[in-house]
Amino acid sequence: MYKLTVSIVLYNNPITMLKKAIESVLNTSLNIKLYLIDNSPTDTRRTLSLMDNRIEYLHNPSNPGFGTAHNIALRKSISEGTTYHLVLNPDVYFNAGVLEEIVEYMNSHPDVGLLMPKVLYPNGEIQYIAKLLPTPWDLFARRFIRVKSYLEKINRRYSLTFFDYSSIIEIPFISGCFMFIRTDTLKKIGSFDEHFFMYLEDADLSRRIGAVAKTVLYPHVHIYHEYERGAHKNSRLLWIFIHSVFIYFNKYGWFFDSYRKKINQQTLEQLSQELYQ
Repeated sequence: MYKLTVSIVLYNNPITMLKKAIESVLNTSLNIKLYLIDNSPTDTRRTLSLMDNRIEYLHNPSNPGFGTAHNIALRKSISEGTTYHLVLNPDVYFNAGVLEEIVEYMNSHPDVGLLMPKVLYPNGEIQYIAKLLPTPWDLFARRFIRVKSYLEKINRRYSLTFFDYSSIIEIPFISGCFMFIRTDTLKKIGSFDEHFFMYLEDADLSRRIGAVAKTVLYPHVHIYHEYERGAHKNSRLLWIFIHSVFIYFNKYGWFFDSYRKKINQQTLEQLSQELYQ
């Protein structure tokens, strides 16, 4: 029985990037298994599995999408009785000891179902990717409006840029770049919704986990994320993003979503209390 399983979904990623992520994961004393789910057209990255016998490589050339590919590993994790599962982006890396500290925290906080650490850019600046549950206007404004002052106002609320990531706090939307999940929680709510090809599947999973357990930012350890915002640079990815937006809001409601309103308000109130303590 593994204490922790990890899945990384690949798609034509640079080998040097992937090795940094893999080495970060495997540099641990935990009983661990790493699944590389490769959605690339060819299996040239299969050689990565030779780095360590704790790696299992699975080629998935039909490319069913981010969440669907991770679900392959999530189902294996649940069936094998693993305690925790980490959904990890291929452009993330971190220092030794991060996984051990997170496991220790999760072990002592059984009410936590999902955790993310502090996320930094490679230059050490904070990435504000712990968010409120999105409204249609949040997503539209961040993608299409170019007025800097207005974007800063949107991000101050939605991306919580007024918070300094100094304390443990419940956050309703945990980024898919690093989702540390208690597998017992997944047994209650299921895994990624496979209607999403890419984008907002992490918001959906965070929301469903948050309905039965705590979803927290744990800032006492940090990771590095080489964040590129592909939907802002590639027209195909933009249309995939827009399609995911329709799936998400058709599922939960566009303008009338009482759960979103309640949870976001609770989060803002909690953060305000933290700031003034």
